[in-house]
Amino acid sequence: MGDGKGRYRGTENRLSRESRLPQWLRRRPKDTEPDDSRRETLLLAAAAAGLPLAPAAYPVSYRCSCERIGCPTPGRHPVSFAWQTQSTTDRAQIARWAGGQPEANFITATGMVHDVLDVPLEAGRGALERLLEQGIEVGPVAESAGTDDEGRMLFFTATRGTPEDEDEWWPCELDCHPETMDEHPGLRWHCRGSYVLVPPARLPGDLDVSWVRGPEHPLPDPLTLLETLTDACAKYAGENATPEQFAWPLGR
Repeated sequence: MGDGKGRYRGTENRLSRESRLPQWLRRRPKDTEPDDSRRETLLLAAAAAGLPLAPAAYPVSYRCSCERIGCPTPGRHPVSFAWQTQSTTDRAQIARWAGGQPEANFITATGMVHDVLDVPLEAGRGALERLLEQGIEVGPVAESAGTDDEGRMLFFTATRGTPEDEDEWWPCELDCHPETMDEHPGLRWHCRGSYVLVPPARLPGDLDVSWVRGPEHPLPDPLTLLETLTDACAKYAGENATPEQFAWPLGR
């Protein structure tokens, strides 16, 4: 898939004395809504990279396509309560879903093959620049559009699996209660029992979720990114939030 590569062409030239990444990210034009063939191609590329997918709701103006009155996460949640067992990388099944539900978003279930480190957009942009400058391997990265206060950046990593010592397990509140996302503005670690939207996805208000770096990039160990992301979130929280709002691991 060339989407992530195309967006990132030339940004990893570490010989440049002055990085242009922050300016480029802020000026990056919004993609036009993908046609059906491109949408299916992007979804199949994600599945080929090992990301298990399942259909999700989609926005209808500022409302959600689901029947829930006052849905707190319009267009951002699975359509089936069995999404964890339904999630699959099977190309034929994904093609059937995509063809039969042309407006549907898709989620990818985390904690099976991959985890996702989910940070505020402003913090994520700064962290991504530093990670690339340091030569640290960064895997797929998606951007959930919004204002700098509301947008998010998603760093896809290998999963930590199920550790023998449960005291070392670090799920975040969002893993169990997606509706609490606004209460946790810092770093969210999506692991087992959680999910994120996979690009391409549409959000209310003519916003979207799109790849910055595509799923062709290998999944890194999450611990190689964690310190930089935590530092970026701490800086962001210090400038934009009160201490009691910090999410793990900032508040521990």
